[in-house]
Amino acid sequence: MRDDLLREYEESAANAAHKIYCVRESEVDGSDAPSDLKALARVNGFNGEAGALLANENGVLLGLGDGMDAFIYAAAADKLPDGNYSLADALAPAAATLACFGWQLGGYRFDRYKSQKPAQARLIAPVSADIAAARRAAAAAALVKDLVNTPAGDMTPEALEQAAREIAETYGAEVSSIIGDDLLTENFPMVHAVGRAAAATPRLIDLRWGPVDAPKLTLVGKGVCFDSGGLNMKAAGGMALMKKDMGGGAHALALAQMIMSAGLKVRLRVLIPAVENAVAGNAFRPGDILPSRKGLTVEIGNTDAEGRLVLADALALGGEETPDLMISLATLTGAARVAVGPELAPYYCDDEALVSAFEEAAAAVRDPVWRMPLWRGYEAMLSSTIADVNHISSGAFAGSVTAALFLKKFIPEGGRWMHFDIYAWRPQAAPGRPVGGEAQAIRALFETLAKRYPI
Repeated sequence: MRDDLLREYEESAANAAHKIYCVRESEVDGSDAPSDLKALARVNGFNGEAGALLANENGVLLGLGDGMDAFIYAAAADKLPDGNYSLADALAPAAATLACFGWQLGGYRFDRYKSQKPAQARLIAPVSADIAAARRAAAAAALVKDLVNTPAGDMTPEALEQAAREIAETYGAEVSSIIGDDLLTENFPMVHAVGRAAAATPRLIDLRWGPVDAPKLTLVGKGVCFDSGGLNMKAAGGMALMKKDMGGGAHALALAQMIMSAGLKVRLRVLIPAVENAVAGNAFRPGDILPSRKGLTVEIGNTDAEGRLVLADALALGGEETPDLMISLATLTGAARVAVGPELAPYYCDDEALVSAFEEAAAAVRDPVWRMPLWRGYEAMLSSTIADVNHISSGAFAGSVTAALFLKKFIPEGGRWMHFDIYAWRPQAAPGRPVGGEAQAIRALFETLAKRYPI
């Protein structure tokens, strides 16, 4: 994310910038836009449709449609030429901050493999905007997008660890990792089993930051850098987007970056089991019984449900410190997408006070989420006749719920935990949300954590 897409408010700069007049659908004539711009709109059939733009030397018309898209300003950042722009209308602080965030989303480009990087439009932030908050959220979203969009050949477990180390260096955090057969020595047998068949060495990435006497907050992110399905191999279509299967790890790092940059009073720990689920003679098999760090034996029902296995060992480790809150983030099940589609971030949590605070935060920052049920009646679907538990159900029902119930077995009794079964991908473009990697729920989580652990 380029730093100069958003400039702090200066009256002289704002006055000199090109003015953007925002109009709702069918309300162009009633707007404060210059009369010649309104006349141009009539000639061109511009009616304020969402994301539509029309400009002359006296300003820019931006269509808001019905006003429901909080990030519609991204359409202007995406389409306008190089130059400085400012909003003609005053906005309330929350709306102004969202406008700045949306503008930066519109300026995002995944250009790692592009030789040319064109100039882009810059917004003079409204005076009422919290520019630090907008930049923090945009930087986190860009980090998720960059990591998820990077092809698996370049986003290996080692590369994901390097990304964690670069973030840690910026904020004075510490990073360690357990690599290869040391995973067995240190008792992470399921992380090792999932990753051992790949040429890329599996590892458990462990980042720590913050005062040791602060409340403990642990983030656990699924870091499957590519998922072939293992011996239960996916078809070609199913493998097409599997570079994004480390999206949970990307989200954990991005949320950690927000926490550290804001200086929240927590003892932060980020755990990312980073593996590739590959096929080789030593790959784990359907029907295998794996030991786990928690001590439970796990029957493998399908090697393409590998994410919950690596998460389980990491969650068990995180729970050993009895954190105040543990959050897991993972691109875990297709069932979640069937349930709520790609735009909502489904989550599980049994702590009603935490749920209430989180839902309030999600609504405030316009971060769409949806609570799912940890329905204990489905635990029987995970029964095994030869092990303590099967890691998948035997039927086609409630796939996301049973995955969450499996993970819950590795959480300390009474532990406070939230689990997110996210997609981390945008299949259809919208203003500021191009096809590709997508950050979900981390803005709502940050707002919740900022109130729970104030500076």
